[in-house]
Amino acid sequence: MLNKNREKLTLSRILYFIVLIILIIVAIKLFNKYINNNFNDFILTEYIPYTSEFSRDSEVKYSKMNSYKISSPKVNDAMFFKSISVTPNTPYKVTCMVKTENVKTLKEVSSAGAHISIADTVEKSESVTGTTDWQKLEFIFNSKNRTSVNLGFRLGGYDDNCTGTAWFSDFSIEEGSETLDNNWNFACFIIKNTDVEVEKNGQKNHIRLNMSNEDITDMKQNMSRFKTACEQLSNNKMKVSYDVITIDEPITSLSYDTENGYFVAPENVKKVMKPYLTQKDYDHIYICVRLGDNEHQKDIPVYDWIGLGGMDYLGIGFSNIRLPNSSGSYTYKYNASINTFPEEVFIHEFLHTLERNCKEYGYERPELHDYANYGYKDEKIIGLKKWYEDYMNCEIKTSSGYIGLNSNVFKLKPNHEEDFKFSLKLDEFDEPSNIFEQIKMLITKAFNNANNLIMHKKENS
Repeated sequence: MLNKNREKLTLSRILYFIVLIILIIVAIKLFNKYINNNFNDFILTEYIPYTSEFSRDSEVKYSKMNSYKISSPKVNDAMFFKSISVTPNTPYKVTCMVKTENVKTLKEVSSAGAHISIADTVEKSESVTGTTDWQKLEFIFNSKNRTSVNLGFRLGGYDDNCTGTAWFSDFSIEEGSETLDNNWNFACFIIKNTDVEVEKNGQKNHIRLNMSNEDITDMKQNMSRFKTACEQLSNNKMKVSYDVITIDEPITSLSYDTENGYFVAPENVKKVMKPYLTQKDYDHIYICVRLGDNEHQKDIPVYDWIGLGGMDYLGIGFSNIRLPNSSGSYTYKYNASINTFPEEVFIHEFLHTLERNCKEYGYERPELHDYANYGYKDEKIIGLKKWYEDYMNCEIKTSSGYIGLNSNVFKLKPNHEEDFKFSLKLDEFDEPSNIFEQIKMLITKAFNNANNLIMHKKENS
């Protein structure tokens, strides 16, 4: 009798272990199926619905985890993103690996492609196009006055669409610590030659222009004056260093919009800038170009504006400085009886960047172009120098007090690698590598959701 009971017990144990093994195998298969198709809480979005395909790829992958794949057989802007909690006024760095196949942009000159971005903004990493092997993408941004951002991995762009396929893998995010100082480093690129095609009234014209030695000297002298003027006008709230980089390679494409006409966007010059920007960190970029002369005044007229600011290249302020068509212009030349403030355009376009920074960080500020509303005039010889000084020092007098740029803005520079020397790695993009981690993650999410619900009820009670 005892032996039979032992046999029954042994058989029960064997059956128990067999059932347990079967359950483990089934669980592993279900987990593998889940992880092969799961987008890890990412939200999928397309500009043109049902055009792109999102999937997890077990064959084309960088590491042991299946890659995230976007395939767009027709032009589209497709992205998967996740809402990430951030600490205001803090730098963050997001990285991933990316591989592309036949990625093409709709526009000839475009910032679109496979990249990292913040949804509904122009903040982004560099874009990858064509057919490329696995490479690392890096995106540095500042949270500014935000408490959350929608971080996405994208095939397309803010103002352009793509075709092709992109694989993304190995996402990571880290929090840095901002270096708060008022030392701004400027890069001034002087593009000596222009070789572009422009269109007017349906007719295309090819324009070749060259800067004279006098033009180049004027730009260099104005950068020197700009350094002194920034420090003096701000009452030393900011310090300036700069490099003047002269480029022989001609600019061969221009951007165009109805408001500004032809101008130089970052995409037009990123190839010539990149070697210099990878060697040294800059906080603002000037592009000096000649787009017209006495002969070509009707092709690219430089009447309505000389400079164009407020643009951005990978988080760095970007401005155009255009030479006037007329060879007799004193716009950029110092003359005691005509113009004692030739660096004004450089000052003005840089202030557009500070103006934008104030807005994005949540500081109140007057519009840079509203000087007449506060009683300031564009005076002969000195231009708007008094307006810029009061603007930079928050000394514009109004009936309700003094207004202008918040003094903190002079320390709100672009973030660079040095801000991540002692960074904190976050787990926002971590995904389970086994079933136990998956169970733990589900329990954590359930707990967090319950806790958020309780807090929400308390706030509304």
